[in-house]
Amino acid sequence: MGDREIEQAVRDHLDALGEPYEVLPCDPALADTAAFCAHYGIAPEHSANCIIVASRREPKRYCACLALATTRLDVNKTVKRLLDAGRVSFAPPDETRSLTGMEIGGVTPFALPDDLPLYVDRRVLEAPIVWVGGGSRSLKIGIAPVIFSRMPNVTVIDDLAAPIDR
Repeated sequence: MGDREIEQAVRDHLDALGEPYEVLPCDPALADTAAFCAHYGIAPEHSANCIIVASRREPKRYCACLALATTRLDVNKTVKRLLDAGRVSFAPPDETRSLTGMEIGGVTPFALPDDLPLYVDRRVLEAPIVWVGGGSRSLKIGIAPVIFSRMPNVTVIDDLAAPIDR
C-alpha cells in the first residue's frame, strides 16, 4: 500500500472507533518528533511516538509501543518481558514498513495489523490530547487518549516508559 492508502485506512479505522480527531498535514522533513513539535508548536508532552519493537531471535515477535515524547521506552526490561524474548530492539525501518506499511516518523497506533499487540504507557492517558503519526510522514493525528482504553488489542502498562531527564 502507498501512503495515501495507509492514510485512508487510518482515517477509516478512526471513523469506525467513533471518536473525534484532528488531522494535521505535515512536511515529511519535519515528521520526526522534535522537529514536528518545534515547527508546529506542539508541546512534547502532547506528542506520542508509536514504535515497533522486535525480538532479535527467530521466531521473530513484534509489538507496537506508544509513549509520550517526554519519555523513553523501557525496551530492555518492560518490553522485553512483555514480548517474552531474550533480546529485543527497535524494529529496523524495513521491518517496520513490511509489518505495518508505514515508515518511521509516521507509524500510528491506528490501523495496525490485528495480531500486533499495542502497549500504551499509562502516562499517555493523562494528556488532554496526543498527536501521533497518521500512517505516513505527511500526516499527524490529534486525539483524546481515552481512545486507547477503548481499542481492542491494547494493553495499558504502568511504566512502559520513563521520563527523560532534561
